[in-house]
Amino acid sequence: MSSPPFPRFAPRGIRRAILFALVAGLIGRCAAAAAPSLVVVVVIDQLRADYLVRFREHFVPGGFNLLLTQGAVFTDCHFRHSITKTASGHATMLTGVHANVHGIMANDWIDRTTLMRVNAVDDRSVQLVGAVPPRGGSRMPSIKAPVPSSPRGLLAPTVIDEFKLARGGRPRVIAIASKDRSAILLGGKRGDAAYWMDEGRLITSSYYMRELPAWVRAFNDRGQVDAYFGRTWDRLLPGAAYDSLQGPDDVEGESPEFGLGRIFPKKMDGGAATIGPAFYEAFENTPFKSEVLVDFARAVVENENLGKRGVTDVLGVSFSANDSVGHNHGPDSHEVMDITLRTDRMLADFFKFLDARVGLKNCTIVLTADHGIAPVPERLQRMHPGVSAGRVDNVRILKTCEAALDRAFGPLGEGRHWIVADVNWLLFQRDVLAEKKVSQAAAEKVVRDALLTIDFIELSFTRTELEAGDVKGDYGAAALLSFNRALSGDVFYQLKPNWVDRKTGTNHGTPYPYDTHVPLMWFGVGVKPGTYPQRVGVDDLAPTLAQLLGIPAPPLSRGRVLF
Repeated sequence: MSSPPFPRFAPRGIRRAILFALVAGLIGRCAAAAAPSLVVVVVIDQLRADYLVRFREHFVPGGFNLLLTQGAVFTDCHFRHSITKTASGHATMLTGVHANVHGIMANDWIDRTTLMRVNAVDDRSVQLVGAVPPRGGSRMPSIKAPVPSSPRGLLAPTVIDEFKLARGGRPRVIAIASKDRSAILLGGKRGDAAYWMDEGRLITSSYYMRELPAWVRAFNDRGQVDAYFGRTWDRLLPGAAYDSLQGPDDVEGESPEFGLGRIFPKKMDGGAATIGPAFYEAFENTPFKSEVLVDFARAVVENENLGKRGVTDVLGVSFSANDSVGHNHGPDSHEVMDITLRTDRMLADFFKFLDARVGLKNCTIVLTADHGIAPVPERLQRMHPGVSAGRVDNVRILKTCEAALDRAFGPLGEGRHWIVADVNWLLFQRDVLAEKKVSQAAAEKVVRDALLTIDFIELSFTRTELEAGDVKGDYGAAALLSFNRALSGDVFYQLKPNWVDRKTGTNHGTPYPYDTHVPLMWFGVGVKPGTYPQRVGVDDLAPTLAQLLGIPAPPLSRGRVLF
């Protein structure tokens, strides 16, 4: 028989002190046991929430189904802001705020002072690390040359930043993605490393390190991407499975670009005879880019010893190829179904790897997306004749507004312009307003009213209205969350549902459900499994993760703890 924890006849004060010590020790041990060894934040770029229902019959047991059956599933999760773009979505996830606070309004925008386009993560004070001159010749015109990048433009701290502070910098935080903005914004300002892909190589910037670690250089030297040259992308399942859920493979409006065409199978060579820029561009638009990223994720966990260091580490992984495929072919395509099924299987393999390496019982996994996607207008009109849908004429927007300003205040000279056009915004040439002695508030009203005469414009707000919070209608609050007083343009406009500003394929960037409704699923340590039907926001992710990690929410966070 074991001895009692304290003598039966000990003085009451001593017994009470011993009891308090035992309870405190028990609480400490429970807290330590509840802390995950590894937190994994998975982002599937452009994964609409309905894909998890539509394609579920074809999922394997250990991928999405692991979270759907054993995790906490929030079935009505939405972004609350209006301009649903990759950078703004990634910035919102871990800060718990929107562009009005964190400053990442979109992927890029026109600078109000210089009227030049800037990128959300561009940083000319740093240098790229690991980038090499383009292999096989000059880049294709549509491929953006890599530029130095960092998270300095992010104006709000992330939950990961706060976690690093709270734990004395001991957690290892690494984020990886195909896109620079996705990796950088997941890692936050205190991340130890962010890696992204450029022509098949994993690169970073001097914000994080002076040179790539030897293991990253070795990974790049394997030449995995080049090994895909000439391979064929075909459907995982028989074509009939896709026909039954998505309709026909060849549909008007899908993009035939990158040498991949509109139908399966697709040969990955970019139409070129040798490895070069055309091949790399084609590769960017296939699920095989994600295969390389998952291989790199395994290498990160192994070489950084994540989850086995006696402290909670964090890994962020953002799958960007899903976005490229969705833009080209739309949500109702065979291609989107196939890359979703392939992503499911990649996740199953990666989770199996984590179980063997770290133990899933020691992990916390959260999975979400940065935005959804609109239907391809031509496909939508064929399915629903008479529905309002189409492709936006951006030249018409500019000409309509310029003509209205000319009528109101007198025409400008040949070749001169009142405004500069940006996505969702118009900005005034302030020297022109000064020359014409026109107040900006007066010019804003003229442009707003002109925009509302265009059949594909849903609404428009002036800067004056947004600064005063004087916006009405169902989407006013969303517009305010995407408006940053210091950075945004002068007149905001929103397209009508199902209108897209691309010549082929489709796009996102609106507050409509097809763009805002995304998955939010949690699994593992600290998670209360179940299906949660209440409306929640992606901005709730940060405070919930903070609660799970035992730290305060990020100081600017506006979200709420979900469980």
